[in-house]
Amino acid sequence: MLKLMKYLKGSVFAILTVFLLLVVQAICDLSLPAYTSDIVNVGIMQNGIDRAVPDVIRKSELDTLTLLMEESDKDLVFRHYTLLEQKNVSDKEWSDYVKNYPLLDTEPLYRWDNKEEKPLEDAFAIPMMVAYIGNSSGESADLMKKQLFANFPSMNASGEVDFKTLLPMLPEETRQEMLQTIKKVIEQIPEQMVSQTATAYVKAEYKAIGINLAKIQNRYILLVGVKMLALALGIMLISILVTLLASRVAGKLGKDLRNKVFQKVLSFSNKEMDQFSTASLITRSTNDIQQVQSMFVMMIRIVLYSPILAIGGIFKVLQTNNSMTWILAAGVAVIFALILVLMIIALPKFKLMQKLVDRINLVTREIITGLPVIRAFSTEEHEKKRFDKANIDLTKNSLFVNRVMTFLMPALMLIMNLISILIIWVGADKINSGSMQVGDMIAFIQYTMQIIMSFLMLTMISILLPRASVSAKRIDEIISAKNTINDPAVELSLQTNKGIVEFDHVSFRYPNAEEDVLSDIHFTARPGQTTAIIGSTGSGKSTLINLLPRFYDVTQGTIRIDGVDIKQMKQHELRDRLGLIPQKGVLFTGTIESNIKFGNPDASDEEMKRAARIAQASEFIDKMPDGYQTPIAQGGMNVSGGQKQRLAIARTIAKDPEIYIFDDSFSALDYKTDATLRKTLKQELSNRTMIIVAQRISTIMNAEQILVLDEGRIIGKGTHKELLKTCETYRQIASSQLSKEELDYEE
Repeated sequence: MLKLMKYLKGSVFAILTVFLLLVVQAICDLSLPAYTSDIVNVGIMQNGIDRAVPDVIRKSELDTLTLLMEESDKDLVFRHYTLLEQKNVSDKEWSDYVKNYPLLDTEPLYRWDNKEEKPLEDAFAIPMMVAYIGNSSGESADLMKKQLFANFPSMNASGEVDFKTLLPMLPEETRQEMLQTIKKVIEQIPEQMVSQTATAYVKAEYKAIGINLAKIQNRYILLVGVKMLALALGIMLISILVTLLASRVAGKLGKDLRNKVFQKVLSFSNKEMDQFSTASLITRSTNDIQQVQSMFVMMIRIVLYSPILAIGGIFKVLQTNNSMTWILAAGVAVIFALILVLMIIALPKFKLMQKLVDRINLVTREIITGLPVIRAFSTEEHEKKRFDKANIDLTKNSLFVNRVMTFLMPALMLIMNLISILIIWVGADKINSGSMQVGDMIAFIQYTMQIIMSFLMLTMISILLPRASVSAKRIDEIISAKNTINDPAVELSLQTNKGIVEFDHVSFRYPNAEEDVLSDIHFTARPGQTTAIIGSTGSGKSTLINLLPRFYDVTQGTIRIDGVDIKQMKQHELRDRLGLIPQKGVLFTGTIESNIKFGNPDASDEEMKRAARIAQASEFIDKMPDGYQTPIAQGGMNVSGGQKQRLAIARTIAKDPEIYIFDDSFSALDYKTDATLRKTLKQELSNRTMIIVAQRISTIMNAEQILVLDEGRIIGKGTHKELLKTCETYRQIASSQLSKEELDYEE
């Protein structure tokens, strides 16, 4: 997989953009639980009062609070509050309101400093808690009074005189002593409880003043809700944009890989083609690249995002309440253990998947291609069983993998729900003790789920990665395959265009073979002459032909065209001078015209028709309703074998090469068409070099030079008449095809 990363160089900017967008998305995602906590803690529990610093407070209450403050805290408070005379607030007349400076309509003498917000809250917290408890009644309030005022029985006594009346009556030294004692007691109380009690005091004060608490609450919840909706909208837009960019990056990667694979396959010699089956090449070019492309989408979208979200979630959890992080660690450990077990079970099956896809593609292709033969031999049942076996093997493997994945999701959901229950159970105890708020517990659950989902997404990728890794390896095998036939570093160009072909003591051995297929082949083919090659099946005729266009390279010896070693020529230039007509004529989807002009798209209609006439194809083309515009199906399935061969010959003639190579290209023609075609070729292409591989004596008997191959060696060379006298193998071949009278006549 890492080897294919180099093809992402052109998408670096897009990937960086995706990374930045994912950071923003993670920030938005991680902000939502905090807002949920605020709605519960502040919006619901505290009526929208988000701080223990009152905007409005009665003078009598502020006087009481300052009695419980140190001098520095008093100075801080009085710098931020002023007395308002005869102000109408909530339809009531008050002469002793104290109001926060930022709310004044007039220019303040002291400007508000947001940095002093927290010190101001700290200054108010303890006095407000003491005042709130002192003014409260009930069992819990009495218990707190006993703890706070244990050394001051008069403050703890219940009677007609309340806390606000007794406190100013105490001497300053007694109040300071009481304040120090209260601070020591409060140090043992959770900070959350102190903050909540102070906020409750502000709430009670607002209520006493007559401020509409419901309006404050609704405004706060609505404001936070709007922020959450904006974040959700931002997350949605970022997610769409990230998916779009990731898809474009992966799509470009898939396109580049397909181009690389296609170009590489085009450069393969027959040796490389023998290493990969056609079915495997098709699978690697389609299914494997699709697997890699899909994986890269997930990697860009998830692998980049999950660590960002997980790290951010852990940071938020530690800020929210780090006393329950052990629950998070335990949950992640259990999930990892589950994933590890499933990976051990499923990983081998994922790796096997692509081989089974290869197998079913191979079987399907063989059956479809060989359908006429299958029907002719009535082996449909056998082929059905062969296909069923490949299909069942793939199905069983897929079902096993799907069952594992099906088991995985419920198991993971169970673990996540158990973790939620554990958080609620532990959190409830902490809420009861006052060390945690309800909203914090809800936020902790959400953060925990986000972190676990991050690890879950990474583990899911790790499960799917093996199959994509196998696909990437298979793709890289093609791209990284070293070509055995390459263009020379310093190329030589032909100075003449005569078309003289020389085989100079050429030998050839297939890779990993123990013996030579061709040994010491030595001959020269000249323009204006026909060089024919004949021999028994397996004698090396087609192999010899394949050496000339460098489908294989010679093991020993040299092949020259017009005096230049073909290894010193560019492959394109070499093959541009050759016109190869294989025994099996291959046609392409299109029309008769597009197939004839395949090697020379710029050929005129006259040249096309001339080529068809020489190849004896015009007689059946003219009979077709659409003539040269007649559609040709894939592989030329809608024309006969003889018509296919003649069109293949016409295609080569239209190319007008210097050297023609006919690899048993007349085998599908009847004797009459064969003779007419050879006669026309001799007349129209008299200045070209002709090399013909044939099985029929009648096809080659007029050749100027005939080579007789046997077990990869030339055992006879000469004309038809000369070989009848000098080569026993040739005479035996001729005797099997010609009558005694024809043979005696030739002799």
